[in-house]
Amino acid sequence: MSSQSPQPKELPPPLALSNLVTGFWISQAIYVAAELRIADLLREGPRTSEELARAAGADPRSLYRLLRALASVGVFRQHGDGRFTLTPMAECMQSDVPGSMRAWCLTMGMEAGFRSWTKLLHSVKTGDTAFDHLHGMGIFDYFGQNPEEGRRFDESMTSFSGPEIAGVVEAYDFSGVGTLVDVAGGHGSFLATILQAYPSMKGVLADQPSVIEGARHRFEASGLADRCRVVPINFFESVPEGGDAYMMKHIIHDWDDARSVTILKNCHRAMAGEGKLLLVEMVMQPGNDPDFGKWLDVAMLVYAGGCERTEAEYRGLLAAGGFRLTRIVPTSSSVSVVEAVPA
Repeated sequence: MSSQSPQPKELPPPLALSNLVTGFWISQAIYVAAELRIADLLREGPRTSEELARAAGADPRSLYRLLRALASVGVFRQHGDGRFTLTPMAECMQSDVPGSMRAWCLTMGMEAGFRSWTKLLHSVKTGDTAFDHLHGMGIFDYFGQNPEEGRRFDESMTSFSGPEIAGVVEAYDFSGVGTLVDVAGGHGSFLATILQAYPSMKGVLADQPSVIEGARHRFEASGLADRCRVVPINFFESVPEGGDAYMMKHIIHDWDDARSVTILKNCHRAMAGEGKLLLVEMVMQPGNDPDFGKWLDVAMLVYAGGCERTEAEYRGLLAAGGFRLTRIVPTSSSVSVVEAVPA
């Protein structure tokens, strides 16, 4: 008698395609559950949909239908007595746990971004950014005008970055870098982690004025304020001088080639011919294997106008910005460190 577990049956192509086509149903259901803080409400133990609805301000029957559907895909668990509990995925949707994904769920489900996917056909036919076409402005300008959604976006990027940060710190040796400049470093979680791992290093976090206060508070809370400066910038105009290495995480992928080259040239100018440039990005691989980066690449077409790139494309882009690609360091996460030096 075989001890091997039975292999799951392959779905018939029409059913498999139907599951993919209706995938947005699940993402919107997760968004609603995150907005209603259902995972937080289940923290203390099992509750019925009626109890949850009273606490969340929802219709009991409608909430039950939503949670029953989410339980069928493993987001929550429904028990025989009708009560619901958390699953490992649902635990990630709690608002104040390490690695919380609640902000990510909210950002992915927000109306402005979700509606932009309805204009993907326009982007594919024209090459234009769907978000800009629909809203008449770029996504970062939109966040500037809608600060609550911008705050959620910043939080989502921080939570999404956790495994990537750990992977980079484990895989890449920052020894010998006296001052590390994190260009567009957001709230500073990446730079703070590196500074904690390298006690003799100093840091500079450079980002838009509307963003850097969050980083300043993080460095103060982490006891790093004396080792890290926070500098307001517009990286299309300049970046701070004096760094031994310049780092950008998921920044170049936001922009088309022309604007990316502008950013790279400004880094090159600040480096004065010395130091390293470190791009933390997903490097596209050939083949048909499942790859989140390939979908993130399409998301860049929808949201920001940028793209994910192959090694050859990074080599060419860096050369246009005045750099020579020296190596690509893979990590345990989906990102790699693309290392370059001034050419």
